[in-house]
Amino acid sequence: QVQLVESGGGLVQPGGSLRLSCAASRSIFSIAAMGWYRQAPGKQRNLVARISSGGNTFYADSVKGRFTISRDNAKNTVWLQMNSLKPEDTAVYYCNAVYHGIDYWGQGTQVIVSS
Repeated sequence: QVQLVESGGGLVQPGGSLRLSCAASRSIFSIAAMGWYRQAPGKQRNLVARISSGGNTFYADSVKGRFTISRDNAKNTVWLQMNSLKPEDTAVYYCNAVYHGIDYWGQGTQVIVSS
C-alpha cells in the first residue's frame, strides 16, 4: 500500500502564493506519474497539473502561467507552487500517484483564496 501525505494549504488573499507538498510512504517516484487535482464545493474533481516520472508536465488551461508542478524522486516528494491566486482557485487539493497502473490519493488539503 502507498500512502500520500499532503501539506501547505491555507487561507490566502487574491494575488498571493501558496506551495503544496505531497510525500509518498515508499520510494515510488522513479516510476510513478504524479498529479494534483482539485474539487470545489458541489463540483467534480478536476485535474490541475500532471508530471511524468521523467519530468514532463501538463497544466489545465485555467492555471497555465500561474502554477508550477515539480518533483524530487530521491525525496519521494512532489510540489505545486501556486502564484497569482484567484478566488476561483478555492478548493480542496488532492495529490495523486499512478504506480503500477493503480491510482493512489492523498487526504486533501484546503485552499481558500479570499479577501
